Amino acid sequence: MPLRLALKVDVDTDRGTREGVPNLVADCREFGVPACFLFSLGPDQTGRAITRIFRPGFFQKVSRTSVVQIYGVRTLLNGTLLPAPHIGRRNTAAIRAVRDEGFEVGIHCNNHYRWQDHLHKMPLAAIRAEFAAARAEFRRIFGTDAATAGAPGWQSNARSREVYDEANLLYASDTRGGGPFFPRVEGKVFRTLEIPSTLPTFDELMGRPEYPDDKIVPHYLSLLRADQPNVFTLHAEIEGMGRRALFRELLAACRSAGVEFIRLDALARELLADRAAIPVRDQVLAEIDGRSGFVAAQVAA
Repeated sequence: MPLRLALKVDVDTDRGTREGVPNLVADCREFGVPACFLFSLGPDQTGRAITRIFRPGFFQKVSRTSVVQIYGVRTLLNGTLLPAPHIGRRNTAAIRAVRDEGFEVGIHCNNHYRWQDHLHKMPLAAIRAEFAAARAEFRRIFGTDAATAGAPGWQSNARSREVYDEANLLYASDTRGGGPFFPRVEGKVFRTLEIPSTLPTFDELMGRPEYPDDKIVPHYLSLLRADQPNVFTLHAEIEGMGRRALFRELLAACRSAGVEFIRLDALARELLADRAAIPVRDQVLAEIDGRSGFVAAQVAA
């Protein structure tokens, strides 16, 4: 079987939308590869993420990934010392242009900070309202409902899955590791197909002595599997800006290795053509190498 790779772009910030997204669109167009861009569509309150200092491993990650250099001082003050810009309203034309260039688009969130840092404390009504705000803004920009979503920080639970099901999404991408599945959370099986991210992100490798820049691309190639779809989550603020050259190197290496790039929505439709063959797996919170805190993951069969 050929190696198949899908690209999922998480767009977290106002600056990433304005600067990183056009760069990634240009690079993907140049290399002839598809990608799914998931947009944060409400207020950019990135500065409030300072509360993550209490998470195990946070300082280690900050020190090796040059957070200030990646995001910029202005972004790191958004929502605290500076007003939170509304990403969707401020960048409507730039966001719509991604769809017009032929790329898949979907929802990352309304408020990235609120979802990533507070989802598990939020009641169903609050999660429903948060996702409804993102859906409304997506509909305003694109004139249609979103078919997919991927949660900030891979934060997902039974309540957010219920909200996804209510939205009749084609698929979601909220988890890490393993093949596509239908999530079972707290004993309930949800009907929205989940396509996990299978590869580490750049920021999970950056700055680690075992992964100098010249080893990162070969490491990714070594992780690609033929027995399941490979999904790489990149970020507009990293691969689209400060690590753009390294991302282009990865694209070139994949092309040279004969990797077949696929659209996530096409993959979802392919899988759902035989819905009965898709396994049901328990969704749990787990730690993964290189990232602070816990993320949603499946329990392996």
